[in-house]
Amino acid sequence: MTFSLSTNEPISEQAHILVVDDDARLRRLLTRYLTEAGYLVTSAADAIEARAKLRGLEFDLLVVDVMMPGEDGLSLTQSLRTHSDVPILLLTARVEPADRIAGLESGADDYLAKPFEPRELTLRIATILRRQKIQRPMVEAVRMGDFRFDPDRGELTREGMVIKLTSSEAALLKVLAAEPGATFTRQDLADRLGAGQERSVDVAVTRLRRKIETDPRMPRYLQTVRGIGYMLLPD
Repeated sequence: MTFSLSTNEPISEQAHILVVDDDARLRRLLTRYLTEAGYLVTSAADAIEARAKLRGLEFDLLVVDVMMPGEDGLSLTQSLRTHSDVPILLLTARVEPADRIAGLESGADDYLAKPFEPRELTLRIATILRRQKIQRPMVEAVRMGDFRFDPDRGELTREGMVIKLTSSEAALLKVLAAEPGATFTRQDLADRLGAGQERSVDVAVTRLRRKIETDPRMPRYLQTVRGIGYMLLPD
């Protein structure tokens, strides 16, 4: 597989891609090539590291190798599909039709056999991202007093000034803002955010209330539904 850094692909709008592969050389090559193609790239050596990155960052697409030690790419994809719709492109040396079917049945959006041409990889990534953008409904910004949250940008502002959010706070607010007035259980939020434990959701809620509520002890917007979970009640 030859990697050339020249490409005729249009520069992306800084889509963030997570490359998961236990082959260090291939990770470096993919990172370099995709970066030159205009993407923001983060890499992980295995499923454990990938999960850690997913807890702290938001990605537009994952490129995952199927054959990895420990949890393989198929298992990782199946697990992520229980709480995330992030696009996943699987890479594998297996070329039998049954292997491709297994990859797609695991929840992957596409399946590319090794060796592959880098240009084909970028074309497939562009196609997936374009399809995802078309399918993803636009979520309107929500207002909470002087605050405005733009779910598409994950940005919270107060009278035009950006309020710094952690990745977990932004992800939590995005989930809640997608369905204003809907009650989410703590476990549901933990699953959607990849937080692992419900306690992590409680911590994110507490920190977020300090930023958007006049009195965090008596929240007006980010409310607790006793015995169930939380809901967002914007203006």
